[in-house]
Order: sequence, then structure tokens, then C-alpha cells
Amino acid sequence: MEHGKKGRKFGRETKQRKELMRDLAEALIANGKITTSQAKAKSLRPYIEKIITKSKVSSVATTRFLAASFSRALVKKLLQEIGPKFAGRNGGYTRIISLPRRPSDGAKMAIIEFVE
Repeated sequence: MEHGKKGRKFGRETKQRKELMRDLAEALIANGKITTSQAKAKSLRPYIEKIITKSKVSSVATTRFLAASFSRALVKKLLQEIGPKFAGRNGGYTRIISLPRRPSDGAKMAIIEFVE
């Protein structure tokens, strides 16, 4: 039984899962909206919301924290565009919209995007 277990494994090892989340977050930050499986979108939501909460305060510590995971251009976008955009909002920065199942394997699909 898996009582008290949270988070999905996606059939990957720990480092691969962390890279997957980082890559999905990069794509979402760069484009503002991505289409992925519903499970990945639901796992990405808490990850990206913590990053946006950090980016609302522009400091040296925040910049270094973000630079450890993202490129310089994405850090700049987070601190100058996305962080200030959500400054007056306490969470709930993203929305997940369900799509029809993927034809090839029947996976549930979803769009994850930033709330306006």
C-alpha cells in the first residue's frame, strides 16, 4: 500500500524526474502555455507556483536560486515580467485545461498556462 505517498514517478529515476520538471517549467516560462499530459501538468503546477512565488521578490538570493536551475534569459523574464505580474496575487498563478485524449495511446491531455 502507498499510504501517505505523494508525487508521480513517470517511470523515471529521480534525476530524470527533476530534469523533466525543470524542462517543462522552462517551456512554460518561455511560452506562457504548453500542452502536455494531464499527469505532468498536475505535477508541474506546484513546482512552477513555488518558482513564481520566489520570483515576486527580486533579490540577489532569488536571482542565484533561479540561476541554479534556469538560463539567464529565463531568470530575467521571471524577475522582470512574470514576478511583478503576479505581485498582488497569493498563489493560483496557473490553470489546467483538459483536452481530449491523445489518439496514439489514449493518454489524457491538458494545457497548462499562466492566469492573466
